[in-house]
Amino acid sequence: MYLKQEPVQHPAFRLKLPFVRESRGSYQTQPLPGCPRMPLSVQLRQYQRQAMTNWFAHNGRGTLKMATGSGKTITALAIACELYQQIGLQVLLVVCPYRHLVAQWARECEKFNLQPILAFENLRSWQSQLSTQIYNLRSGSQSFMTVITTNSTLIGDGLQSQLKYFPAKTFIVGDEAHNLGAPKLEESLPRRVGLRLALSATPERYFDDDGTQSLFDYFGPVLQPEFTLRDAIAQGALVHYLYYPILVELTEVESIAYLKLTKRIGRALLYKERNTGESPNFEDNEDLKPLLMQRARLIGAAENKLKALRQLMATRRDTTHTLFYCSDGSPEIGQRSSLHQLKAVAKILGGQLGYKVSTYTAQTSLEEREILRRQFESGELQGLVAIRCLDEGVDIPAIQTAVILSSSGNPRQFIQRRGRVLRPHPNKERATIYDMIVLPPDLDRETIEVERNLLRKELRRFVEFADLADNAGEARIKLLDLQKRYGLLDV
Repeated sequence: MYLKQEPVQHPAFRLKLPFVRESRGSYQTQPLPGCPRMPLSVQLRQYQRQAMTNWFAHNGRGTLKMATGSGKTITALAIACELYQQIGLQVLLVVCPYRHLVAQWARECEKFNLQPILAFENLRSWQSQLSTQIYNLRSGSQSFMTVITTNSTLIGDGLQSQLKYFPAKTFIVGDEAHNLGAPKLEESLPRRVGLRLALSATPERYFDDDGTQSLFDYFGPVLQPEFTLRDAIAQGALVHYLYYPILVELTEVESIAYLKLTKRIGRALLYKERNTGESPNFEDNEDLKPLLMQRARLIGAAENKLKALRQLMATRRDTTHTLFYCSDGSPEIGQRSSLHQLKAVAKILGGQLGYKVSTYTAQTSLEEREILRRQFESGELQGLVAIRCLDEGVDIPAIQTAVILSSSGNPRQFIQRRGRVLRPHPNKERATIYDMIVLPPDLDRETIEVERNLLRKELRRFVEFADLADNAGEARIKLLDLQKRYGLLDV
């Protein structure tokens, strides 16, 4: 689908296919401090070695589409080590969407003998360090520099003014790269840097074909092997799991609002078909986006999910290492704030059931997040109640159980959330996922076909996830009523 490619403009060096040994410690020579070295503890899996080979074969461009938890960070750092060996790579530039991912990348980089500059937030804390190291590189008194930054810092003058001085042998890695398809971010990516790698379990942008195209134009196309959830579980990169769908009814007030939104969506589709002669298409219809978002928020914040949560956890008060994913609110009903469900969940668990939990939001400081992570891993905290900041890249492998109150219609968030729970951990044999799925209300003839089309894609994700679970038969039976009600037995 995405064929257009920006001309490859590499610096004057040739890349060879890497010789990546299967044994531990591919590079035994002792480099200078801060220069890339494969740690002895790291052994690349076969699919990681193949991804490396294909990136080099594609002249140092490409996108790795790998399931959450499959080791994209390690693969990128292994490529940096190989580039250092082959061509004397001088700079590794990593761009992350969030501050906590900068800290995570820093921890991984240190295992590879790197001493990264963390370029985000206060300019004074990193800009002089960056300009000094660029000078040292250009004067020959320093061999290598690692810079880890955030998307928001990338677009600022502080970093943009320095990028033009980066040497030709620079390698840029876009982490959770789907975010970089947004116009302002894509325009800020350095064109002089020829070696480019995008990492994402879901590089395709939701409702944004142009942004997806821009992403592939800059970084290069998706490279084989794509590494799916099934592959990750089969190869031990992610753990097995049990999946329990919990079907939830809407309240009467919510049902009325839901019906009105579904009718408006149907009318918008019909209007486009009559005026353009095109078949209705949810993805290509800009007018539908706000309606679909409203509908998704209404489903996410459904009131009966709180009753279902209370019933579920009342008999599981001893459960530890549990993550609760909450909705970011439904302003359409009662002007609820974005923290409404999060606060209600924390009150039910902590106040009513005596469950030891803490909230984890975008406002939680980096220092506090690290404290919460340690308390969670040790079991001092039984659970974390979070909104979206745990969707992308956060590494808390100790999570054993997830209760998903907000099943996102966005396939990227759906994939990120399940991968977050399935990361391996020494004390985790298998994960357990409780997924609250809202049952649409009874609809009239005018809206039932619209609902079928809206539900088809979402149901396909639930069914796929059920099929890969260790209790697949039990999980599929729970979804069967929904499939029967809307004639979607073919999903």
